[in-house]
Amino acid sequence: MPTVSFKGKDFEVDEDGFLQDPETWDVDFAHYVKEQEGISELTDEHWKVIHYLQDYYKKNGIAPMVRIMTKVTGYKLKQIYELFPSGPGKGACKMAGLAKPTGCV
Repeated sequence: MPTVSFKGKDFEVDEDGFLQDPETWDVDFAHYVKEQEGISELTDEHWKVIHYLQDYYKKNGIAPMVRIMTKVTGYKLKQIYELFPSGPGKGACKMAGLAKPTGCV
């Protein structure tokens, strides 16, 4: 398994950079992904999406469908892509520390 190091911490990730164990997520991992995604700063809007994804994942064991995420957060899909340029699955889920989505995120 690949390991990434950031701010003195090591994170085990899969070949696409998603955390192997979502329980190992912390704020530093979000900042690591932020840099990889080319995002200059994490705003309250980013954190709203990140925390929603984490809560949903903890309750359901999977990432939510995009339409559910947009409905609950109140952000249109275009806004999600503005926040996370690589998209809700690759960018947002990765930043939130979720496992790589298999479905429609």
